[in-house]
Amino acid sequence: MTRITRRGGLALAAAAFPAPLLTRGLRAQGIWNPTRPITLVVGFPAGGQTDFAARTIQAGLQNALGVAVVIDNRAGAGGNLGTEAVMAARPDGYTILAGNISPMAINPHTMEGMTIDPREMAPIGLVLRSSLILCAHPSVNVRNLAELRAWIAAQPRGSINYGSSSAGSLTHVAMELFRDLLGRPEMTQVAYRGSGPAMADFVAGRFSLMFDGASVVAPLVQAGQLRPVLATGHTRSPAFPDLPTAGQQGLSDFAFYSWTGLFAPRGTPPEIITRLNAALNAALADATTRHRVTTRGDEPGGGSAEDMANIMARDYARWGQLVRAKQIRVES
Repeated sequence: MTRITRRGGLALAAAAFPAPLLTRGLRAQGIWNPTRPITLVVGFPAGGQTDFAARTIQAGLQNALGVAVVIDNRAGAGGNLGTEAVMAARPDGYTILAGNISPMAINPHTMEGMTIDPREMAPIGLVLRSSLILCAHPSVNVRNLAELRAWIAAQPRGSINYGSSSAGSLTHVAMELFRDLLGRPEMTQVAYRGSGPAMADFVAGRFSLMFDGASVVAPLVQAGQLRPVLATGHTRSPAFPDLPTAGQQGLSDFAFYSWTGLFAPRGTPPEIITRLNAALNAALADATTRHRVTTRGDEPGGGSAEDMANIMARDYARWGQLVRAKQIRVES
């Protein structure tokens, strides 16, 4: 996995921050109206939940801001490459990040040698959240937790593989926590550079099990290419109303969500954050956008920048504690 260094990031940042004249005029006016396209960086390939979130709000952001919003997929290092690129950008509102829970709250705890701190970024708002859905390949003839337990117990030692969107991500940590609650049956991780590539191999039968966001797996489940086993939310997923949660199937202490939010570089003026947050809320208020989110099994976000900051801080602390307790580490 590519190593990310603070020295490189700081060098880029120093070059990207010119004189205070950059934002002086904006502060004087108190209102920011963009005059050229905005780049929305996604740190993962197309086909995953974060990419889906960005493309779902793209048109709404464009309508609200009056300029084009261009999505830039910068996959690598579990989402860290995209995060670093935005951290090093000018704090002028023209480069923002669609960041999910993995690079923003989990990678700093799981990745050895990671030197960037996503908490330095300026939250804009929550795009969506989602239960993770544990799915099995159809060749694994299970439909619930009890059947999965029995299937795992019957497999030869070392024969079970599971997928993850990247080593150290939420999809990885969720499975490690799941294994711990099941008595730590032996399983081997097959890690990818995003959910899109992982799902292609999952459908092809390269591995047997994987957690991922409802919006990622719902089309594949509906097509009969994957089989859902449980959901991680406190309540059932909108896309899977007949699928019991982990808690409803007797697995306590296993309730959590994935999420995607918008973030800007540190030092972005408050009036820019306010304008971008208002545009995000306007995009999410659109009935077509909300329908697209909910029909894929996710829950529309919204709210204030402070709400997003609180969500990130809560999950940063929660998953950091869990990662340390379970000693889940990967090389960055």
